Amino acid sequence: MSKWAVVLMFVIGAALSWGVYVPLVHVAAQKLGSNLRAFLFVGVAYFLVAVLIPAFFIFVLDKDPTAKAHTNFNMSPIMWGIAAGTAGAIGALCVIFAVTAGGKGAAIYVAPLVFAGAPIINTIATITIFHPTKTMPDLRFFLGLVLAAAGAGMVMIYKPVDKPNATPPPAVEEQTATPTQ
Repeated sequence: MSKWAVVLMFVIGAALSWGVYVPLVHVAAQKLGSNLRAFLFVGVAYFLVAVLIPAFFIFVLDKDPTAKAHTNFNMSPIMWGIAAGTAGAIGALCVIFAVTAGGKGAAIYVAPLVFAGAPIINTIATITIFHPTKTMPDLRFFLGLVLAAAGAGMVMIYKPVDKPNATPPPAVEEQTATPTQ
């Protein structure tokens, strides 16, 4: 399997997972009657997936299939990992509160706004702070970011809105025709 096929496979997995995240967490918050309770169980799921699985591979199987030449548990890399997890958890909490504040049906526009805004912020942060580029990307690259922002704006402007129950039109009474003589 080619490198790009593997990349695409994981991209699709992330898109599918994150694509259903907002509606799932919104249903959880509604059914639990609490944002914080829903967030608690998001944390439980993160613990099960993000702590137990890697711990099993690293400490039980003694096999880390992702390990590079110099693995470590030094404080600086640990803090970067904690910062990443904190950013993800804060984002998840913000999504939960945004969907709840938006009310029934808010998941349909909160998710596109978050998932259109996040790549724009990611791109700007990456090329300016985390991995500054020596040469600026092509203008069409930035056009893609502008289009993503425009798409997010259009989602907000044209989001579906349930119409209030309209009064039904008055019933038309059928007139009985009398034969004319």
